[in-house]
Amino acid sequence: MYPFIRMIKEVFVNRNAPPLGVGEVHVSHHICWPWDIDLWMELNNGRTLTLYDLGRIPLAQRSGLPGLLRRERWGLTMAGAVVRYRRRVRTFDRIEMRSRLLCWDARFMYLEQSMWKTDGECASHAIYRGAVTDRNGIVSTDRLMSGMGLNVPSPPMPDWVKSWLAAEDQRPWPPMQD
Repeated sequence: MYPFIRMIKEVFVNRNAPPLGVGEVHVSHHICWPWDIDLWMELNNGRTLTLYDLGRIPLAQRSGLPGLLRRERWGLTMAGAVVRYRRRVRTFDRIEMRSRLLCWDARFMYLEQSMWKTDGECASHAIYRGAVTDRNGIVSTDRLMSGMGLNVPSPPMPDWVKSWLAAEDQRPWPPMQD
């Protein structure tokens, strides 16, 4: 089940947090609960992706995005993700999550997130390709930034993100059915 109570807690805890500028990091702290684990007694890989929501939503909140979404009747969607898992997170482990807007292109925003163990080791790292949508499809990032009152260029896209996107462009769609 989606962690609605945890999400409400994150939104509540961050309701008065100072606004974030473009590229600034939102830091949050979480615990791996027994309902987050898999058969191997560690944080389930699918649950990891869900828990990353607990960083992205407050990041958007602190950036002023929800007001614009409500005003324009826009939505948010994820168009892709790539995740690197490196260290186990076990039951009751505490993690620090770091979330930030990395860069954007004409259609998508690229969000970087990581989970850090208390010993300072990075447990996982994810890049999400997200978009704002309206009833006609994807809202351009120019229109999004204008709506947020921002007139700043995107930070340079890292080469490794460009490589990921190039690899995505080579994947067949729809996938083969054999």
